[in-house]
Amino acid sequence: MTKIRLILLSLTILVVGSVAIFASFYARGYRFNMSKLKFEPSGILVVKSDPTGSEIYLNGDLKARSDASISLAPGTYDVSIKKDGFISWNKRLTIEKEVVTEINVSLFKSVPSLSPVTLNGALNPVASSDYTKIVYFVPPLENQATDKTGLWIVENMNLPIGFSKDPRKITDGNLINSSWKFSPDGNEVLIEAGQGIFLVNSGSFTSQSQRVNIASKYLTTLHTWKEERNKKTKSNLKSLPDEIETIFLEKTEVIEFSPDGKRMLYIASGSANLKEDLVKPLPGTSTQKEERNIEEGKIYVYDIEEDKNFLIETNSEGFIVDGITPENPRKRLAWFPNSFNLVFAEEGKISIMDYDGTNRQEIYSGAYIAPYAFPFVSTQKIMILTNLGSDSSTPNLYSLTIK
Repeated sequence: MTKIRLILLSLTILVVGSVAIFASFYARGYRFNMSKLKFEPSGILVVKSDPTGSEIYLNGDLKARSDASISLAPGTYDVSIKKDGFISWNKRLTIEKEVVTEINVSLFKSVPSLSPVTLNGALNPVASSDYTKIVYFVPPLENQATDKTGLWIVENMNLPIGFSKDPRKITDGNLINSSWKFSPDGNEVLIEAGQGIFLVNSGSFTSQSQRVNIASKYLTTLHTWKEERNKKTKSNLKSLPDEIETIFLEKTEVIEFSPDGKRMLYIASGSANLKEDLVKPLPGTSTQKEERNIEEGKIYVYDIEEDKNFLIETNSEGFIVDGITPENPRKRLAWFPNSFNLVFAEEGKISIMDYDGTNRQEIYSGAYIAPYAFPFVSTQKIMILTNLGSDSSTPNLYSLTIK
């Protein structure tokens, strides 16, 4: 009886030990090759998509539907995510042994739909820094009540039930040759008009007679706003090594952080080199080609957590980034609310790309006034300015449903 117990105990230890070893190898990405009768290293590709249930193709072969985890031998793969009614997502990925590579894919409708947001005209729309509000001018038009003329604001997000989604007027008067901009927190609008410079509350109505000319405080106000933006920038960069932080503070003209604060879109104002190995590399980081040498006038995205720097555009001339408007704006780059995509608006079309500059997809082509395209905070839509191709009509804001 004692011998039987010892044999059973030994078998139990052997089985448990074998299972533990197998589980350990499996967890590290190894898979047992039946033909070679040995464990071989592999990597794990985790695919998450919006919408889910999308088809996952590897080198042209259908492998699974999202969301899914796929064990792969180390190597380079052409990955495609497809779903009927949506534009396909394509990227070349490198899978490393014992590393989990996760991709988050947003698919966009191949046939978007348009819905009017304003009906009385909208000129020179300007978005707040977080894109939750858009301010625009309703001009005096024939066959339109005069009380419509003035500066209006529309909420660029889905509001809870019970809250009005209609545009609201914040000041009256003919501001046809004026310009305006939001304060960094979006609570105020600065109006530069021929008769003076005014600061009005973005959440309430201020009549012409109540507006106070702040021309004497204009430069002070702009300086205060600049300091607020710089403070935010320094706060978002504080986790980086001093050497990298200094480069971004001294060699960038414009910085727009992604909504989650993990990435930054910027225009280089000087040349510099981002040294490697200053930040401890994370497993499963992006394997896309990056550019560590930044050059003046080019547009990049820097991933703060992964210490990766990607070239987006080679010439920043005419680009609007972070609400900074050049003399002749023709293009706009802005973060999509999911923090993984960028919206690129240019003459005749609107595209969405991944934050590393790859997988650029044209989601809209047709009549719209470039570069007036603003991401909707709900991640479902984009607000665009268009007269639907009629040069004789005053343009209006329309929502473009892309998901």
